[in-house]
Amino acid sequence: MSFVTAQGQGVFAIDSGYVRPMLDAIHLVVSDDGRAALVDTGTVHAVPRVLDALAVQGLAPESVDWICLTHVHLDHAGGAGALARVLPKAKVAVHARGSRHMADPSKLWAGTVAVYGQPNAEVLYGELVAVPEARIVEVGEGDSVRFGSRVFHVLDTPGHAKHHVCYHDPASQGIFTGDTFGLTYREMDGADGRANIFATTTPVHFDPAALHDSIDRLLALQPACIYPTHYSRSADVPRLGATLHRLIDAHVQACDGIDPTAADAHAVLVKRLEAIALAEAASAAWGVQGEAALQLLEGDLDLNAQGLLVWLQTRAQ
Repeated sequence: MSFVTAQGQGVFAIDSGYVRPMLDAIHLVVSDDGRAALVDTGTVHAVPRVLDALAVQGLAPESVDWICLTHVHLDHAGGAGALARVLPKAKVAVHARGSRHMADPSKLWAGTVAVYGQPNAEVLYGELVAVPEARIVEVGEGDSVRFGSRVFHVLDTPGHAKHHVCYHDPASQGIFTGDTFGLTYREMDGADGRANIFATTTPVHFDPAALHDSIDRLLALQPACIYPTHYSRSADVPRLGATLHRLIDAHVQACDGIDPTAADAHAVLVKRLEAIALAEAASAAWGVQGEAALQLLEGDLDLNAQGLLVWLQTRAQ
């Protein structure tokens, strides 16, 4: 199946079909004894792809014990309710700060419309489905999620969002990092296959100090690899972590002298972030350069600027 990539150790990346190929991964993780978990869900539009991926692996919908959400932004959790309907035994693991939005997604939808606009939000995300409260399990630091012979260890990792957790998977020596460990689009890979990375500072909870701390906590586990939602497995984690720290600082520095209430604040900040992206693409020898790199990151740079402006306004208050 062209939209499923085997990553080894029972991990499969399912391309959710969100916006463009290899933007948004749903991770299917299968234990040695045939039980399964999903990490993040994409949008409601991804449900058929998940069911097809399960069938190819010889797994019935009843084999999925957990839908593990890293956080409740809709490219990560928008499909949770719709998937819960077709995966009858799956519980939904989510940070306590995000659980109410899974049971009642109305405020989550309102926030998404505020960022994307009503028409775009409807096209991108479809109709949100609530998760029955009885199937929601709030998880946080020190908790474990077990499915068959496999276990995830939960880490509370704020900085991108206050309701963000990551899942450490000893079986693959990897961590499912959601958005805490940035973006590693495959188009950014070098000619030698080496992964590259970029920061994400999207609205509305960006907190650089907390994000630096969360990244350091993940690095301290010395994972062999990370599985970001955008986009799946990357190794050489210490190098990526050092780069990510530097890029977060560069994003913060790009805010110098900007009045977040000024009419041109967003446009000015996007231009500064474009300069950061172009310089990083050149110095790290990304697989895309110049205008192609900016096109790849167009949506991310817009959202990064929005998130930085919210952070500036919050800090001023």
